This record gives sequence, C-alpha cells and structure tokens, in this order.
Amino acid sequence: MSRVLCWFSCGAASAVAAKLAVEKYGDRCEVLYCDTLKYEHLDNPRFMADVSRWIGRPIKLLKSSKYADIFDVFDKTGWLVGPQGARCTQELKRQVRREYQQDGDVQVFGLTADEQHRIGRFEKENPSVTCEWILRDSNITKADCYALLQKAGIDLPAMYKLGYNNNNCIGCVKGQAGYWNKIRVDFPEAFARMAQQERKMNVAINKTYAGDGLRKRVFLDELDPAAGRDVKAPDIECGVLCLAGDSGYEEDTEAVNASL
Repeated sequence: MSRVLCWFSCGAASAVAAKLAVEKYGDRCEVLYCDTLKYEHLDNPRFMADVSRWIGRPIKLLKSSKYADIFDVFDKTGWLVGPQGARCTQELKRQVRREYQQDGDVQVFGLTADEQHRIGRFEKENPSVTCEWILRDSNITKADCYALLQKAGIDLPAMYKLGYNNNNCIGCVKGQAGYWNKIRVDFPEAFARMAQQERKMNVAINKTYAGDGLRKRVFLDELDPAAGRDVKAPDIECGVLCLAGDSGYEEDTEAVNASL
C-alpha cells in the first residue's frame, strides 16, 4: 500500500490539509515538515505543537543533509533569489522533499480551492508526482482554513496576526520593497541581518526602474522607507511546492549573483 505524504509548512492551509489527510488515511499518512525553524517566528513551534495535537499525529521534521539553514545556503551557493526562485527554498524545501519521496507515494499539499492556478502549474512542472489536492477537492479556501483553525481553538500563527499573508522565515528573499519595509519596522534585527548579507554577497533583493526605465538594484540599506507601502502585501508562501514565479521576481539576469 502506498504511503501518503502530507507536507506541512507551518501555514494555516497545510494544517487543515493535514487534518483532512489524517482523517482519510489514518496510519498511512505521514505529516512532514522541512525544517527552517531557525529563522521563523518563535511562535511557529507553538503552532506546530497545537496542530500536532489537533490531528492526533506527530509532525516529522526533515532536514537538509547539506545545509544547516538559509544563511548557510546563501553563503555556500552565493545565491539569494533569481528567476528560478529562492535558493533556500530549492535546497531546504524542494530538494528535501525529493530525497524523501518514493515512487508510488501520494502527496498532499496545502493548496486551496482558490489556488487552482498554482495547482495547475505544479502538476505541469512535476508530472511524476502523484498529488491529492485535498483542500481543492473539498472546496476549501484560504479563508475557510483560518476559520477552521479558529473553530478548533488554535490561534493563528503570529505572522498572520502581524498582517503577513504567509508564515515564512522572517525576512523572505522573495519579498519586495513594501514587504521589506514592513520587516524593517516589525523585525529590525532580521532586516539588518539580510542587509548585511546582501552587501557581503554584493546582491540586492529589490530593484527599481526609476529614471530611464532600466532595472537597477536597490540594497536594503538604501531602500526608501516609503517604497512599496501602497502595494498589497505579496503572497510569498514558502514550502515544498513553492514555484519560482510565485515570488513575482522578474526574469532579469541582474537578479542573480554576478559570481554565478
């Protein structure tokens, strides 16, 4: 009998997906988390423990055998983010999933009924993966996931309460100016840490087209505090099914470290 792998991401949707998968498949279902807790909000272990009790199943943590954390990835690869997405996501999420999965596994991901575009892209780019879209098939939206957790008495992760759309590492390289200016206010130490990393690597996450319309990189330590404040908060969920295009990062060779 095939394994059922449900990928938890410390987000609301993946928590509800795990609940449904465990109810449907029982002991066949493994609930798995690719560990990036070191640079996530300190509330995330609380949320994970609450979800584990709710689903009646331990959540198994998987770690990269090659990299210790996101900054280890940045330092060793010389890469932050580019047209192919975030290197930390590739190494600590997607690669870890690929190493754990086996032929015949049924994989459950936390994409909802209002994310059919992402589901379609994932299926197109991963034809060998057998997926069950348990939230979509139950017509459950992101808003429904928040409501179901609250009904179960589980507080939403702190990052949601602070106004972020997703529960990623604090200071996600897929974010742009408005996001980073919010991080600057809410988590100044995380902002300063990434600004230092940018200068060390000589790579900028943000960009501007001001003046002549050509792309120019903007380092965090020179980012206008008002930039991007009128832009809707981006949906930059990080997980094993994160797609390069989800970050909104534009196809531009200057986005990639010049050393690559």
